[in-house]
Amino acid sequence: MAKVKKQPRPKAETPKGFRDYFGHEVTERQEMLRQIAEVYSHYGFDALETSAVETVEALGKFLPDVDRPNEGVFGWEEDDSGWVALRYDMTAPLARVYAQFRNDLPTPYRRYAMGPVWRNEKPGPGRFRQFYQCDADTVGAPSVAADAEICAMLSDTLERVGIPRGDYIVRINNRKVLNGVMEVAGVLDPSDETKFEAERGIVLRAIDKLDRLGEDGVRALLGEGRKDESGDFTKGAGLADAQADVVMGFMDARRDIGAETLARLRELVGESKIGSEGVDELEEIATLLDAQGYGPDRIIVDPSVVRGLGYYTGPVYEAELTFEIFDEKGRKRQFGSVAGGGRYDDLVKRFTGQAVPATGVSIGVDRLLAALRAKGRIGQDSARGPVVVTVMDKARMADYQLMVRELREAGIRAEVYLGNPKNFGNQLKYADKRNSPVAVIEGGDEAERGVIQIKDLILGAKIAEEATLEEWKDRPSQYEVARGDLVAKVREILDLYK
Repeated sequence: MAKVKKQPRPKAETPKGFRDYFGHEVTERQEMLRQIAEVYSHYGFDALETSAVETVEALGKFLPDVDRPNEGVFGWEEDDSGWVALRYDMTAPLARVYAQFRNDLPTPYRRYAMGPVWRNEKPGPGRFRQFYQCDADTVGAPSVAADAEICAMLSDTLERVGIPRGDYIVRINNRKVLNGVMEVAGVLDPSDETKFEAERGIVLRAIDKLDRLGEDGVRALLGEGRKDESGDFTKGAGLADAQADVVMGFMDARRDIGAETLARLRELVGESKIGSEGVDELEEIATLLDAQGYGPDRIIVDPSVVRGLGYYTGPVYEAELTFEIFDEKGRKRQFGSVAGGGRYDDLVKRFTGQAVPATGVSIGVDRLLAALRAKGRIGQDSARGPVVVTVMDKARMADYQLMVRELREAGIRAEVYLGNPKNFGNQLKYADKRNSPVAVIEGGDEAERGVIQIKDLILGAKIAEEATLEEWKDRPSQYEVARGDLVAKVREILDLYK
């Protein structure tokens, strides 16, 4: 008789590019999403939740930084409906929803959306294939007042979640200004936008690599091309030196004063109609923001903002955290961008055939959480576990459950120990592993006397690590109180560690 081959056990491992989130990580994210939603709601935006799956046709070719259609998504073919894929952002679903329900929705339509998105891209350190986005968009508003509002709301949101003024800056640029610059440089013909299309694509990708390649690397790509350290050659846009000078001048146009930056941009775009229109829009945005008190300490015009310029059609903005952190090798570096957005007037047109103005912003929630953790601004309170009521007598479980109920009704997170109560030391080890601030103890003796023991686990751990015997005697971490004072004493201890 043939021996049946035993099936191997499945490996308990997370798929490549994904990760699991535990306890306080989930709680921290939920709290941040709540805070962001509160700001968005105060600005008059309504919540929208779309399906995690969209048709590939609806997703289109708008995935940033990817040249080929459908590249970068997790897709599969359905028998009856063709190809579908997990959403890679919140914007493409919004365009589909607005086109589908436009007769029922107000115009402009203001919505925010929060949730996971999926990118079928090569994972790396801190780069995952599933991550959270938190978007707010206005569809149907042609005025750049909508863009100014988004920038103001982004500033307010960062401050609401714990990034103080001075630790961030919102930078604004405009795709139309770059188009004007490329017209002056001779790689854009307003009468025939198909001309020089390949060259413009190379210019856009080169500009987007400024942070990584530096000015010399970008200039090489604007010219004949660039050979990297491995010897691989990337063909350039073929611009002459004078043409490249115009493009490089655009990226270096920022001045200390906003008005001087705008004046420099006007010089660069010259007689270009589209370029002048872009500078006018930046000037109007700056005026609107200044009137509301959003000065250069929070929001600035900065032509060096290049990310996403190939995706957007007008103003673009990016929020950057300016404080320093230490990387995994102990080196100081700035944290960088945590949010970005802009105007994308052509996206809904794919469905309706009519141009529909739209603008919006997306906040990278996981990056923002990482930044706050790096600065020690979150992590302590959210990681704290529940109060643990220990079990000294299994026959008195109802009494312990009553204690927990009283604590919960007072708004205190609490639980009864439900493991094997035989070894009391294991109960305290459990509380320690749960990062519990307080343990409640009531044995038979305490029950007869109408008292309970309340152990301050945070102070107890600190005393064990740092205190001398004399200090330990002066600062007891365990208190005996009347049974009726349970909630008050626990609250008193918890308030010490807020």
